[in-house]
Formats: sequence, structure tokens, C-alpha cells
Amino acid sequence: MSALTFTLKQDLQQSINCSALTPDNLAGKTAAEIGSIELIAGKHQLLVADIFDISGTDTQLIAFKNSSHKLDYIGANMTSGSIAIEGDTGAYLGFSMKNGEIHCKGSTAAFAACSMRGGLLKIDGNTGDFLGAGSEGSRKGMLGGTVIVKGNAGERAGDQMRRGLILIEGNVGDYCGSRMVAGTIGVLGNTGAYTAFNMHRGTLLLKKQPKLHVSMQDCGTHTLPFLNLLFKSFSKYNTEFSKLSNQRVQRFVGDTAYNGNGEILVLTD
Repeated sequence: MSALTFTLKQDLQQSINCSALTPDNLAGKTAAEIGSIELIAGKHQLLVADIFDISGTDTQLIAFKNSSHKLDYIGANMTSGSIAIEGDTGAYLGFSMKNGEIHCKGSTAAFAACSMRGGLLKIDGNTGDFLGAGSEGSRKGMLGGTVIVKGNAGERAGDQMRRGLILIEGNVGDYCGSRMVAGTIGVLGNTGAYTAFNMHRGTLLLKKQPKLHVSMQDCGTHTLPFLNLLFKSFSKYNTEFSKLSNQRVQRFVGDTAYNGNGEILVLTD
């Protein structure tokens, strides 16, 4: 069987909620049944067949072609299978994802991996603000799983993150790790202002010295052998992080306004 493929027919005028197009929801459905599914577009509802050309039959392997930044909530709540996206995608990619794999070969809008609980999300391009954060009004960010971003991330990456792993090969905006409760965020590029602001616990692994606020405390230089095991664990993800080998770090703790249990590890040359 070939992958169930949704090819966007034309440019979209407004954002469309694609949360219904997941392996879980489409299992056992025929092409006609899938085409008759209604998707929410603002105040309107559109049929899948009106928006996409549909081909293929394997609902556990879903592909989006000619994708657009107007396609929101791709992979929301999915628990199995895989989704491949050729092009950019909109907001809330992998929202509350529990298992499976999503691979976006372009860039994404804000709130990618929002409230994610498990699985693997790979983004080859850039991603917007609030990567791995909580949704509006929620006090819980990412709760598990792995996110790999080959490009840059926006502001508030990992905001209120509680578990899981985020690896960003490029730069990240202001407030990275803000209000972070647990988990690990790695950044190979530059970080913006107020890194780890109001951080409760968790770990930031950085390649470059961040701009830290006054409530982050310098604890000196240390050799941490456990980092070798951490770096080896990255090898299965085909990321630049798996090439790291230096176990010598400059360690900072904080935010001391929140008992100072979080840590920032800056890899030294």
C-alpha cells in the first residue's frame, strides 16, 4: 500500500484545522469517506475533497504535499503512525501528540509540539514562538516526547515545559526555557534575552554563552561524564547534537527567584 497523500489544490485564504487528518481518525475509512470529512475554516466548514487531492490507501503513513502555513493542527492528538509534510505548515503542529512520528520538511508557525506528550517531531526548517509550550490558558507545556529543529526557533521555546527533549540546532529567541518545570532543551546557536527566566527545574544545554539575568548564578566549570551518555542517546535522531563530545561545561543555576533548582550547562571549548 502507498501512503495516504493529501495534495493541496490551491492557495488558501484562511487557516484550516486539520486535526481530523491523523492515522487514528482515518483508520479503516475509504477514500470517499475521507473526502467527505468536514474541516473547520474560520466560521465555515469545508470538505477534505474540496481542499485536497487524495491518493494512496495506507492510513498509517500520511503525507501532505504542496503544504501551506494555513494548515493548522496537523497531527493533533495522534497516537500512532507517521505524518510527512512536504512544505511549510501552520500553528499547533503535533498539538497534544502522544505517539508516532511527524516530519515537517519546511518551517512551522507558532505552538509546534504544544502540550506534546510523546512521539517524535522533526522540523527541518524554522519554527515560531512557544515551541513545546502550553496552549493559551494552560499551565502545562510539553509533557514528553522528542522535538528536533534543524533551523531556528522563536521566543518562549519550552515555556512551562514539564518533561521531554527539545533539540534546536539553530538560534532561539528570548525567554528560552521560561517557567520551565522539567525536561531538557539543547541549543547549538545563539539564545535571546532572559534565557531561563522564572525557570523552576530542568536543564538547558547550550553551545554558546547566553545573556542571563541577575537571578542566575555562576557555579564554575565542571567535568560531567554523564554527558557522554546523553550525547550518545542523540545519535538515533540524526542531529548535530550527536557530534558533541566535550564533557566540560560552565554551570549556572537558577532562577534563584524560584529556589534555583534549574541548571544551564554551557559547553566549553
